[in-house]
Order: sequence, then structure tokens, then C-alpha cells
Amino acid sequence: MKGLIVKGIGGFYYVKTDSGIVQTRGRGVLKKNNATLMVGDNVEFEMLDDGDGVIDRVEKRKNAFDRPPIANIDTFVIVFAATKPKPNFDVVDKFLIMAESQDLEAILCMNKCDLADEKTQREIISRYSGAYRVFAVSGKTGKGIDSLLRAIEGKRAALAGPSGVGKSTITNMIIPEAAMEIGSVSQKTSRGKHTTRHVEIFQLPMGGMIYDTPGFTSFDISGVEADELDMYYPEIEALRDGCRFDDCRHMKEPDCAVIKAVADGTLNRDRYQSYVNNYEELRNGRRRK
Repeated sequence: MKGLIVKGIGGFYYVKTDSGIVQTRGRGVLKKNNATLMVGDNVEFEMLDDGDGVIDRVEKRKNAFDRPPIANIDTFVIVFAATKPKPNFDVVDKFLIMAESQDLEAILCMNKCDLADEKTQREIISRYSGAYRVFAVSGKTGKGIDSLLRAIEGKRAALAGPSGVGKSTITNMIIPEAAMEIGSVSQKTSRGKHTTRHVEIFQLPMGGMIYDTPGFTSFDISGVEADELDMYYPEIEALRDGCRFDDCRHMKEPDCAVIKAVADGTLNRDRYQSYVNNYEELRNGRRRK
């Protein structure tokens, strides 16, 4: 039989089939070959007499991530709060680089808009203007959720982002049966508390699926080459052909189209500084090895 792993807890994997959900385990040969089963895997399994199943094979993955172990994503919905907690754009931008490096569509979801004024929202949206769609939503009031749903219709979408920004709240609003535990933000640190305990896929009402993930920490960009980083900033990549030198790194080179765009205000200065910071981080990391 074939199916899709929609949840994994304590060594059991729950596989969705045309006839329902089957509780399964991986066959020993998978463990022997160090094959890790992931939520989102398309698998083949054998039914046992007791009604459970044993997974024999994992079909080829479109993509995969280690922490948390998920596979076959079409779209990253990167969730951050407009306020409470204050946006950490360094983390958001690293998520975006990760998505770009995996050739994934990335969508930005600015939650808690009911708590932020219009000026704050406009400043955040302008940071990513021309590069990414930013959906202003409120997991509390439901504002903007319909627009977000239309953007991920028919796709396998994963929610990612720091703790306390409202990922579980948004999931609960989209799919009430998810019944995710909602955590508050620490009053002392203004940082969120992890609430989702395992990865699970939920079917979207209009078609498609959404992954709810615990503490998505796989935004390590150390696998990205510093000299290729500009490819993962769409607004910078679009300007590359205008640079004088083919190998321009957009730092201090003469006749650099990127530096010119920052100077004339057509490229967001904060996003350019994000590129510079991550370029130097990657370059210095290579030197230490």
C-alpha cells in the first residue's frame, strides 16, 4: 500500500491512505541503512494482521530538512510578529535564504497586526517590497487569513518562524481540528514559548496541506557559498547583470548596480545590510575551517 506520513510520534508514523490513517513503524532495513522517516514522506508499506503497518520504502523526496524532519514542501510560510515579540529580521532573512537555496517558494506572514500601528506595518512590508509577498494577518481576529489561504491553495506549505509569533494560533484558525496548544510570550523576555510538540500535516479546506512544526531551527545557512549569496536575495539577484564585473560581490566594487540601487533608494537599505552581514558571516566561517 502507498500513503503519506502525516504525523510521527515516539517511533510511530501515521500514514494517510485513501481508506484512512494507518499507524506504522519503519522496517528494520530502513534503520540499518540509516534512513530517517520524515513527515511528508510518500511511502510504501505492508499491512500487518493487527491492523498496523510496516514501512518498506520511501519514495524519492523533492526536498528534506533535518530539524524538524519534514520532506516534500512546496512553500515556506515564514511567520513573524509585527510586535510582541519585536521582529527578528536576521532570523527571518536566514529562513528566506534557506528557502531560496532549496528552490522553495517563500511567503511572509506578518502576524499580530491588530497590535501594531499602520506605520510599523508599512515599514516592515517596504523592507521586502519587490522581493516577497507579505501577508498582514491577525491570528486573533482572523484579518488577512483568507488571503493567506488563497496563496497556499493546493500546495504543501510549512509554517516556520520564531516561537511566540502565533504559528499555532494561525493553524487553529485555519484548521480548528488541529487544536494546537497556544503559548504566551514571556513577559520578562518578550520571547515566545514552544507549544507545538510534534510535526503534523493537516489538510487544507480548499485543497493542499499545511505542516505545523515545533521550533523550526533549520535556518543554518552554513551550506550556502558566500559568493553565491546574492542569488538568494531576489531583489539583489535581479540587479546582478547591471554590475560592471561578472564576479561583483556588491561590497566596494566600482560601477556596482546593487550599491547604486541602495544609494538611489530603489533597493531597501536594511535588506542590503542583511546581505552584507550574511556574506561576511559566511566568508569568515569559511576562513575558520
